[in-house]
Amino acid sequence: MTYDYDLIVIGSGPAGQKSAIQAAKLNKRVAIIEQDRYLGGACVHRGTIPSKTLRENALRISHLRANAKLSDFVVSDNFEMSILIDRLDDVLKAHDSYMEKQIERNHIDRLHGRASFKDEHTITLMQVGGKTRELSTEKTMIATGSFPRCPDNIAIDHEHIYDSDSILSMLYLPKSLIVLGGGVIASEYASVFQALDVKVTMIDKYPTPLGFLDTDLTDKFVHAFETMGGTWQGNTTVKSAYWDDKKVVVELEDGSHIEGEKLLCAAGRLGNVDTLKLDNIGLALNNRGLISVDEHLQTEIPSVYAAGDVIGPPALASTAMEQGRRAICNAYDMPAGHMSQMIPTGIYGIPELSSVGLSESAAREQHGDIIIGKAFFEEIARGQISGIQDGMLKIVCDGAGESVLGVMIVGEGATELIHIGQMAILSNAHVDIFVESIFNFPTLAEAYRVAALSIIGQRNKDTNTY
Repeated sequence: MTYDYDLIVIGSGPAGQKSAIQAAKLNKRVAIIEQDRYLGGACVHRGTIPSKTLRENALRISHLRANAKLSDFVVSDNFEMSILIDRLDDVLKAHDSYMEKQIERNHIDRLHGRASFKDEHTITLMQVGGKTRELSTEKTMIATGSFPRCPDNIAIDHEHIYDSDSILSMLYLPKSLIVLGGGVIASEYASVFQALDVKVTMIDKYPTPLGFLDTDLTDKFVHAFETMGGTWQGNTTVKSAYWDDKKVVVELEDGSHIEGEKLLCAAGRLGNVDTLKLDNIGLALNNRGLISVDEHLQTEIPSVYAAGDVIGPPALASTAMEQGRRAICNAYDMPAGHMSQMIPTGIYGIPELSSVGLSESAAREQHGDIIIGKAFFEEIARGQISGIQDGMLKIVCDGAGESVLGVMIVGEGATELIHIGQMAILSNAHVDIFVESIFNFPTLAEAYRVAALSIIGQRNKDTNTY
C-alpha cells in the first residue's frame, strides 16, 4: 500500500521536532502536525523558555537589590509582568524562525491543525475553519506533551488562581503568592517570584520540596528560599482553594486557612491526548494518564510510537529530544547508539539545583560504605566574587574513595557545572582526576577539586579537611 507519508508526527515540541528531523534524514516522507500557530509546543510557549526568561530578570533584580549602593533600583507598585518577560517575544520569534528553517531544509511538511486517529494508518486533520482532511501514514509518532492537572478542590480561574500554563498571563506582579505543590515547577516559580520580592508561601503534603533530590540539596534550597523571605509549609493537606471576591483563600485540612493575592496550583501534569481519539486504534492510557511504551518507545500498537512528556518521567526537554530521535531509529531498524541512563536533572530555581548519578542515600543503599566530599561556594573565590550563598558541590564515591557514583550541586551555575561530573561518571574516571586536572581560577568548577581533596583525605585516613 502507498501512504501519503512514511511518518506523521503529532506535536512539535522537543520530542516531535527531533523525531521528524531524524526520519527526514533517513529519507522518509514526513509531516509534522501542530495545532498551535507556532512550532515548539508548551515547552517553548508556556513552559521552559518563558519561565527561564522570567528567571533571568528575577536574578537581575535580585542582583540590583544586593548591590543597592551601585543604583537606586526600586520595584514600583503595580509592576507589569510584561516588563519582566520583555525579551520573551524576541526569544520565541528567534526560536520559531530557527525551527521553521530546520523543518524546511529537511523537506518536512508542516501542517497546522488538530490531529486525531481514524484508524492505525489514517490521521484526520481538522484545520482552522473546521475543514478536515484525511492523511494516510505508515507510522505515527505521538509527541503531544502534557497539560497541567487541575484538582477538583482547586477553583482555577486563570485570573486569580492559576496553573503552570497560565501563571505568566498575570498582568501585574502580585504582593503575595501561594504555591500549591513541592515539585519542580512549584519550586522554580516559588523561588523566582520570591526573588522578585513577592511574599511566597509554598504548601505541600510532603515534608520537603523536591523530595527526589539529595537532602543536602533540598535543605540548601529551603534555607535560601526562607532567607529570601519565603515560607515553606510541608506536611500540610489542602482541603480547598477559591477566590472570595477580595482574596484567594486556601482552606487546610486542620481547619486553618491561608490568604493571598494570587495562587499557583502546580499539582503535576497529564498526557495531552484528549483529542487524539486513541480509542479508534485501541490504545489505552495507563493508570497515570500517560501512554505506555516499551524500551524502543513503541506503543502496544506496532506502527505507533510515543516520546516526551506524554509518556511520563523524567519529562525533561533534553530526554524528550533523545527519545524522539531514538524512537525513529528503532522504528526503521537503524542503530541508535547506547542511551546512557546517567541523565542529569536540572531545576532552574533560585538557587539552581542539579544532580547526576546516585544520591547519598541511594549510594548507601546500593554500596554500603561510601565516602562523601563537599565544597561550599562561599569558600570558593568565585563564589565570594559573585556573591553566591547557599552553594554547594557534593561528590559521592564508593567506600574505597575512588569511583565517582554521583554528583549533586546547588547554587547559581549548577545546571552547567553538573556536566563535568556527568562526563567523569560516564568515563569511569577516578575521583583523583579532579585533583590532577587544572581548573581556571577563579571559577566555581574549582569546587570539584575541593570536594575531591576531601574524599582523598578521608580515603587516606588523614582527615576530611582540606
